Amino acid sequence: MRSVRILCVGKLKERYLSDACAEYCKRLGAYCRPEILELPEFRLPENPSPAEVEACLRREGEEILARIPKDALVIPLCIEGEMLSSEQLAAALSDAAVRGVSSACFIIGGSWGLCPAVKQAGRLRLSMSRMTFPHQLARVMLLEQLYRAFSINAGGKYHK
Repeated sequence: MRSVRILCVGKLKERYLSDACAEYCKRLGAYCRPEILELPEFRLPENPSPAEVEACLRREGEEILARIPKDALVIPLCIEGEMLSSEQLAAALSDAAVRGVSSACFIIGGSWGLCPAVKQAGRLRLSMSRMTFPHQLARVMLLEQLYRAFSINAGGKYHK
């Protein structure tokens, strides 16, 4: 896998999260070209109607779908996704590379999640846990797991 793009709805607001992301991107640089694209989070009123939420997700979904690299392994993070161990994620990335896939695109939605079209675009839907995490923290967790997966595939010592 030569490149990994992470599409994120919303910006990181906390410095400690930005620092953690920068550290894992630096570490990932030994294995691939990591890229994080922050997409705008569409604002909703205090108590949005289901139609307003759906319209927001659709607009965010259009922005996301437009930025998925051609021929990339698309992996949206969503609650109904599959929970993989670190070793299973490493194997999925390795298998894709063996099949000739040179890039992966992970997608982290905003606080309302992802629209169905984005989820359907994924070859693999990934869930981090049954627990709920802030989507900003999910970015750090994903980067750490990607670094771990690449380290596992390279036979590195990071994964114990």
